[in-house]
Amino acid sequence: MRNILDPKLRTAARAENMKPYDRFGVVDPNFEWLPLSGEKGSDYECFFIRFKPGARSTPHVHTGGEEFLVVEGELEDCDGTVYKTGDFVCYEPGSRHSSYSAEGCLLLVVLRGENRPVDSQ
Repeated sequence: MRNILDPKLRTAARAENMKPYDRFGVVDPNFEWLPLSGEKGSDYECFFIRFKPGARSTPHVHTGGEEFLVVEGELEDCDGTVYKTGDFVCYEPGSRHSSYSAEGCLLLVVLRGENRPVDSQ
C-alpha cells in the first residue's frame, strides 16, 4: 500500500516569498518576514524573518520564550555574541535583548508568548 499525502493537509512556504515586515501594524523597512504557522498573540508562532544589512531589532523582553535558527548570515546580540549560519539560540521567558546584523541574515523563529518593547513595561 502506498502512503499518499493529501495536499490539503500540507502547508508549504518558501523563504523567497518574504513580505514587508508589518507584524506590529506598521511596515518596518529594515526587515522582511514570512509567517509560517501559529499567529500573533497565540501561545505559538513560527516565522522567517530577514534582517536587511544594518538592521537592528527593538530592545524587547520575552513573555514566553523565543528560539531561532540562523539560516543565512550572521546576527550579533546586544552582549556582542555573534551567531552564524547553523547556530540555534533559545531565550527563556523574562530574557531581554536586541540584535543587529551588519550584512543581513535570515532567521527561523519560534515564539511562545510575545515580545514586548522594553520601554512598555
